[in-house]
Amino acid sequence: MYVLGMNSGTSVDGINLALCEFLPGPQAQTLSFRLLAQREYPHAAPLRQQVLNLCHTKHGALDELTELNFQLGDAFASACLTFLAEKGLQRQEVDLIASHGQTLYHLVEAGRTLSTLQMGEPAVIAQRTGITTVADFRVADMAAGGQGAPLVSFFDALLFADGVKTLALQNIGGIGNVTILPADQGITGASAFDTGPGNVWIDYGARYFSQGRETFDRDGQMARSGQVDQTLVAEVLAHPYFQQAPPKTTGRELFGDAFAHALIDQAANRQLTPADTMATLTAITAESIALAYRRFGPAHIDEVIVSGGGSYNPVLMAQIQRLLPTSQVKALESYGLTASVKEAVTFALLGHETVYGRAANLPQCTGARTATILGKIIPGSNYAAIVRRLANDNQTMLAQTGQPPQLTRLYFLPPSEKS
Repeated sequence: MYVLGMNSGTSVDGINLALCEFLPGPQAQTLSFRLLAQREYPHAAPLRQQVLNLCHTKHGALDELTELNFQLGDAFASACLTFLAEKGLQRQEVDLIASHGQTLYHLVEAGRTLSTLQMGEPAVIAQRTGITTVADFRVADMAAGGQGAPLVSFFDALLFADGVKTLALQNIGGIGNVTILPADQGITGASAFDTGPGNVWIDYGARYFSQGRETFDRDGQMARSGQVDQTLVAEVLAHPYFQQAPPKTTGRELFGDAFAHALIDQAANRQLTPADTMATLTAITAESIALAYRRFGPAHIDEVIVSGGGSYNPVLMAQIQRLLPTSQVKALESYGLTASVKEAVTFALLGHETVYGRAANLPQCTGARTATILGKIIPGSNYAAIVRRLANDNQTMLAQTGQPPQLTRLYFLPPSEKS
């Protein structure tokens, strides 16, 4: 099955796409995949600013929100069609689109109903492309009492669980999240949670000090020459979120632009230079990650494998390595996957599992009461063909295993290896 995964993260930089081929793995209840092509398309500046403004103010007119859902759906559909045209692919060659959409609000506050809102109307995507689309992955986990995140832990555990090494799969997007995989415990030993701010404050500082000319701190240049204010770092890390035990998630609702602006004001009052402020914001992200491992992780972690935009910031990566001297900190590229494409690949996998009727959350990571099938299916013009194929595949797998064919392992095939 050929699945096109898509996502736009909390940094709202753009739409990441990953075309994956999924095929049977070497053993029963395993799956192999190849990454065939990948691409990122930046959001149109007005659309990005509209999303950021809504996330910052935390309210919007009902007509604006209604229209934005369809505008984002159109943006995702356009990205799909442009991607296919650039790669010389016909629509009929893609079986499924799996779209995470754009998170507008993720509500996990105590005393409130667990809920989440991702926009990017999948019916628009299915209508414009003609391809069956799976979307809205987080809500099923939350309906089962979970946090709806981190869903990437499913991908991490299936692909990376190791018999000898204890691993931490750290994503640094707008928000940071980690999957911890103790040695020789497989999927059942996995734990996961959001570590706190990732790039969200660093990106805000870059926009603020460059007066909008830069959207992120390229190569950590703005932070490189600054001095870290450790007192300010310690004050931020005293926030209750960092003391809260997993499972836990967060987002721009807590660690957003308003928080970043308040930190910049505090830095100015302490007469920190822009470089000092950027160094301090970067240090907060690095130290929040290390603190999370010390408080909620195992005694020793052999490798920290970093993905997301933060993995391209050498200043941030060096700080994480300094704070974790007994661990080897490396970028996901060392395993053959581009760091920026991991979440798009994850949602391709989740979409694949949805149409096969298999649960794709890890309750011990999200806090859900039970393993749950994720996502909503919007039929495209190829839907009848997919249903026939799935019926045949599931019948074969049930005959082989005698039980629901839940995945136990995922294998990554190099691009040169033929299926």
